[in-house]
Amino acid sequence: MPQSGPHPARIQRARLDRYDALSSVGAVLKRRDFIVLAGGAAAGGPLTARAQQPKRRIGVLMGYADNDPEGQVFVAAFQEGLQKLGWAEGRNIRIHTRWATARDVELRQRFAKELVALQPDLILSHATPTTTALLQQTSTIPIVFATVSDPVGSGFVASFPRPGGNVTGFTNIEPTMAGK
Repeated sequence: MPQSGPHPARIQRARLDRYDALSSVGAVLKRRDFIVLAGGAAAGGPLTARAQQPKRRIGVLMGYADNDPEGQVFVAAFQEGLQKLGWAEGRNIRIHTRWATARDVELRQRFAKELVALQPDLILSHATPTTTALLQQTSTIPIVFATVSDPVGSGFVASFPRPGGNVTGFTNIEPTMAGK
């Protein structure tokens, strides 16, 4: 009897791929020196030259309910990636996480506004709807999106090699693969 819907192994692989993508956010943060911690240079030079490292704030806007296990895995992967780079909650960073499902547009907008008002050094955005909400609130705070299908078509970035603006991140679809 044919099985309806995606095969469980494919679903698990997709979850692992997303987990790997979020884990690799740490690599982007390292490669870009945590976007120079989005203000470390403007505040007086490299952070490593300071005697005491100030706490930095990171906003996270997830497109899941706060009790969704998959969303919890993604946030845990992000925190683990940061820890591997020497950034630990309560020690040198403070992470402000907000949860709003894809269907709850009002809550997503409210949380985007809240996070921007906190003036974090960086905001991690889960997907297209959360990135849209954040970009409606700020054009200056760096935003790193985790999974967006078409960042160029959505208007989030100018191009893949040169995103421009205050947003960068990962895509889960490579446009040149569509014809293959």
